[in-house]
Amino acid sequence: MPDGATPVRLRSHDLTASYVRHYDYRARVEPNVTNLADSQFRVVPGLAGAGSVSLESTNFPGYYLRHRAFALYVERDDGSALFDGDASFQRRTGLAAADGLSLESQNYPGRYVRHRDGLLQLETVSTSADRAAATFHLE
Repeated sequence: MPDGATPVRLRSHDLTASYVRHYDYRARVEPNVTNLADSQFRVVPGLAGAGSVSLESTNFPGYYLRHRAFALYVERDDGSALFDGDASFQRRTGLAAADGLSLESQNYPGRYVRHRDGLLQLETVSTSADRAAATFHLE
């Protein structure tokens, strides 16, 4: 597990040339990210605690990957308990590959970060395609 000082990229398991990135503060999965820093995050202790992790943007310190209405954004920590919960995830073994990882919502257990139509969402997963869309590889 990275120590938080070293930026990581999250590569999609099923779209192997695509990475999690932010653009206009919306979290998405895209290939050929030209501004590399838009796809780099620091894995830090979860804002909500309980063994969770949070992903802090490297080019916008103090901004974290969080869900709002089950869509994922990169937003500034406002110090609220709601934000802390929305920006905290339990790190799980990849749902589609044991060498990958999946991120389960801290405040909505059973919902995972996954991509759909290029955007990151927080959803339940049931099919093999869902599991593949909810699995990432740290690079």
